Amino acid sequence: MQIPLPVRGRGAPTNAPSARFDEPGREADLDWLDDQMTVDDGAPPLRTTVTIETPRTIITRNTSPDIPFDRSVNAYRGCEHGCIYCFARPTHAYLGLSPGLDFESRLFAKPTAPALLRKELSRKGYMPAVLAMGTNTDPYQPIEATHHITREMLEVLRAFNHPVSITTKSDRVVADLDILTSLAVDGLVAVVISVTSLDRTIARTLEPRAATPTRRLAAIAALSAAGVPAYVSVSPIVPAITDHEIEAIIEAAAAAGAVGAFARPVRLPNEVAPLFRQWLDTHHPGRAGHTMSLIQSMREGRDNNAEFGTRMKGTGPYAALLHRRVALAKARLGLDAPRPALRTDLFDAPGPKQLGLF
Repeated sequence: MQIPLPVRGRGAPTNAPSARFDEPGREADLDWLDDQMTVDDGAPPLRTTVTIETPRTIITRNTSPDIPFDRSVNAYRGCEHGCIYCFARPTHAYLGLSPGLDFESRLFAKPTAPALLRKELSRKGYMPAVLAMGTNTDPYQPIEATHHITREMLEVLRAFNHPVSITTKSDRVVADLDILTSLAVDGLVAVVISVTSLDRTIARTLEPRAATPTRRLAAIAALSAAGVPAYVSVSPIVPAITDHEIEAIIEAAAAAGAVGAFARPVRLPNEVAPLFRQWLDTHHPGRAGHTMSLIQSMREGRDNNAEFGTRMKGTGPYAALLHRRVALAKARLGLDAPRPALRTDLFDAPGPKQLGLF
């Protein structure tokens, strides 16, 4: 088997097709390449493109029994962070694009998202609940610095006193500290910073365009200092690659001011599994077999098990060991208190109110 050469600055080694949609393979062509990034084997460099998308609605609903929220928003499709394990990669196949390099280089932005959010929150009978941001693609990926869609949606949520939970791998979140601090005063926000490794070399290949581990910890410190509840997510844990760092990550986050921690083992749905295997063969060939063996030990002998209730935490002795290690570290560092619920009682649509009859 020929092992793919890594693409510098990218997570996926290839633009693997989606077997589920019979997508044809792709060759690099100058329509989507420029001189910003280079490919290690001398092939043409790969650039990021952004297409404007105009959806009809912006709030996505779910009824999954193992997800602690029922609604979310995503400012972008695809994610330039390029995390090889990202469970959102298969969504690009629905667009006729590859979950591989396309997912992290052919992005879609939704500039109408703030206006749509305002419209949906203003509907008669809308009942507030925590709105999750960053559950599919990162709201603070690099293109947010240009498009500011996440910030504008936060401004809408502040205007409505609507609770929001944010998950990100980027220290760009501190650029919105003014809004986040205002939300935090009223108990309307919590921010989760994902830290998978403290080793910059591992992070560079695992999550090539995400903020460095040091910058993520600095973001936790900045949020905490401003009174914004900051949590660390040691997720995903990659067996034989990052699992030895669990306690060190939680300790570093606690020292930075995190108020809580949690962790999830890696999961590899659909096209993510073959991409992840390619990544292992490229960057950790000596550990690839052991890593996949441990993953399969948590997934009923398969690369992935999508059953509700177990898909997030896995099963078996190795999964139980990971859970135990996280629990002990949290207890030792005082990060095991129940997560306070965000307030929903302050929700109020801005603008003129209709006077009652006298």
